[in-house]
Amino acid sequence: MLGENARAEQFDFTLLVCTYNRAADLREALRTALAQETGGRFGFEVVVVDNNSTDDTRAVVEGFAAAGHTNLRYIFEGRQGKSYALNTGLAAARGRLYTIVDDDFVLPPDWLAKIFEGFQAHPDVSFVSGKVLPLWQAEPPDWLTQEHWSAVAVTDYGEEEFFADESKQVCLLACTFKLEDVRAVGGYDGQLGVSAGKIGGVEDLDILRRLWAAGRRGLYLPGVWFQHKVAPSRLTKAYHRRWHKGHGRSYALMRDAEVERASARLFDVPSYMYRQAAASAVGWLWHTARGRGARAFECEARLHFIAGFFRQRRADHLAAGGRGTLGELVSFARALVSGKLLRRT
Repeated sequence: MLGENARAEQFDFTLLVCTYNRAADLREALRTALAQETGGRFGFEVVVVDNNSTDDTRAVVEGFAAAGHTNLRYIFEGRQGKSYALNTGLAAARGRLYTIVDDDFVLPPDWLAKIFEGFQAHPDVSFVSGKVLPLWQAEPPDWLTQEHWSAVAVTDYGEEEFFADESKQVCLLACTFKLEDVRAVGGYDGQLGVSAGKIGGVEDLDILRRLWAAGRRGLYLPGVWFQHKVAPSRLTKAYHRRWHKGHGRSYALMRDAEVERASARLFDVPSYMYRQAAASAVGWLWHTARGRGARAFECEARLHFIAGFFRQRRADHLAAGGRGTLGELVSFARALVSGKLLRRT
């Protein structure tokens, strides 16, 4: 393990970089991460968790370590999946706080200092985040409006500071967390993260939901921001369709309490989702006929999300010995006749 001597040290922050076969991006991410300006007020380490890469990832980290960055460590995690890499990083973290830095982030030098100031001003919060702004690697298409930003992992909630808790459940990306609070709620769920061939994970949202359920809250600071590279491959409708299907699958696995609230179910899918699917299909036809490409694709994206949710939930339902198609349809028809289909409770 590179940086073995650093293991005995304690830090204010651990910058946790989980990476898989993106050595070129990793090099720039590490350059900006290691250049954070502390003003002598805090210390930080950078922990790179190599999630089974076959490219020059280790050599990139070794190059920075050889240049004198003693607060840099390398860990190999052979189980494929970001959640596994995150949990491995958490187990090794020496910071009281940790922040997730993806290998395609570009950080301004005062980013960590602003987060530090946020925790200093609000010591009761469990996590702090801000804006994740796009660094387009190609010209974005007209249909890729801000409503589609979730698929490219960028977000901007405006210029007002606010707290995120159960009363305001917004998905803050790339948070900096209190390590002990995340460990207390069990860390990351391995089945909810992205991995080779799987996109649209919700491991970050799952952590937020569990922290909120435990009575914790976070802070959004508009002055905290960095740039996230958006590769040309993510600027296609084909990618967004795949992402939304994967996102639906992940939601089906997460079993969020708010999503699951329904009086009637078909193949363990809440009944209101079928109404949403019908409304989205009509909306897609309506906007397409009127040449409203961006609005039409919003409807199509919802359909792909519901399709991914349905496919995963139906597979789980049948694997658990649930009723077959005929039995499910009969039960659902009874719920429809009784009026339960019209309610979401």
